[in-house]
Amino acid sequence: MSSLLIRNAAHIVTCDHQDRVYDHADLLIRDGVIAAIGAVDQPADEVIDAAGCIVYPGLINTHHHLYQVFSRNLPQVQNMELFDWLRTLYEIWKNLDGDVVYHSSLTGMGELMKNGCTTCFDHHYVFPNDHAEGLLERQFAAAEDLGIRMYASRGSMDLSKKDGGLPPDSVVQSVDRILDDCRRAVERFHDPAPYSMRRVALAPCSPFSVSEELLRQSAILARDLGVRLHTHLCETKDEENYVLERFGMRPLAYMESLGWIGSDVWYAHGIHFNDEELHRLAETGTGVAHCPISNMKLSSGVCRIPDMLRLGVPVGLAVDGSASNDGSNLLEELRVAYLLHRLQSSHQAPSGYDLLKLATAGSARILGRDDIGTLEPGKAGDCFLVRTNRLELVGADLDPKSMLATVGLKGSVDYTVVNGKVTVREGHLTRLDEGVEAERAAALVRTYLAR
Repeated sequence: MSSLLIRNAAHIVTCDHQDRVYDHADLLIRDGVIAAIGAVDQPADEVIDAAGCIVYPGLINTHHHLYQVFSRNLPQVQNMELFDWLRTLYEIWKNLDGDVVYHSSLTGMGELMKNGCTTCFDHHYVFPNDHAEGLLERQFAAAEDLGIRMYASRGSMDLSKKDGGLPPDSVVQSVDRILDDCRRAVERFHDPAPYSMRRVALAPCSPFSVSEELLRQSAILARDLGVRLHTHLCETKDEENYVLERFGMRPLAYMESLGWIGSDVWYAHGIHFNDEELHRLAETGTGVAHCPISNMKLSSGVCRIPDMLRLGVPVGLAVDGSASNDGSNLLEELRVAYLLHRLQSSHQAPSGYDLLKLATAGSARILGRDDIGTLEPGKAGDCFLVRTNRLELVGADLDPKSMLATVGLKGSVDYTVVNGKVTVREGHLTRLDEGVEAERAAALVRTYLAR
């Protein structure tokens, strides 16, 4: 039995169905699960004095490429759009190995945690021929070392340049090899139990790097294994034209013809869906991971989030790969999303609190998890705390539900708690010497990029 008491918080923003906010309240977590909220008169193994703090549900990242942390801010790709950007970067990514995957995962997830994220989904689909084994193992090891809740994917590509795809031959695999390793990854790592720290989805990369057969067989296998499906879709007009020319269908119709629609499927980006397709997503409960900063940086377009929310499409928030974002900060994503949609949609845009719920309860929904995403008894003990006595937050706490989107947070959160354990304390990771890791990772980046 272990317990953590967060005592006398100024506000506890629950993001629950009733949008409750508790003022001057306590939160008790016992054995990783929220036991009580309100006035708690019980002892605990550890107590956090939360006077002057706002407590929020842990943020949930629904789409990332952690390996890209080691290829961000490269001058040669800064003015490219997606297809050219990918062709250029694949020449770097083909040199991935286990050390790069482990340390880029530590770096990316560490930054996420310092900014309030407690669950990270990662879409890893690059498996170089010489270093294909053990990559997911290294990601889960990094997550365990940090204490974050990890939702990995066994991604895949089987169409190289010679087949009309974008990646080089050295990072694609045969359908049979991919499916065999997908089954192995699920059987070894996927834990479907409530409050699980490890889950796995099947995630072929995209319609322009994956064959019809791989998409079809991945959907069949995922449902046989009881896991979820994820891929990129409707990210750019180039992708739309590729699918139209090659298959004579729009991207969503093409994916639906292969079994890729339903409440166990979510797509990254989803920028270029038309009205009919948005209704189809809502009807089937098919989700979308919204990646506003990546979409802006690559000039891909603006996702129709106001329309999706109005229709009831499941939507979560995501940072996307660091090379198309150059950061792993879901709080920054939250504020950018708020400002982007205010600019694009004016009074029809989601509110600051709507965006917070997108990053918490909404993200939990598209990951198929009902045990995280809100603060209420019986949910996982995942949360983060922000002290409001910072100069940059003076007066900002008048509306604690909207503050993170409308005002934003400059600097790390004060505490992050995952599974009832403090993983960030006073703005610093508790399980990692950040200075030592930064030095080690920086040296590895230079070695990797020089290959």
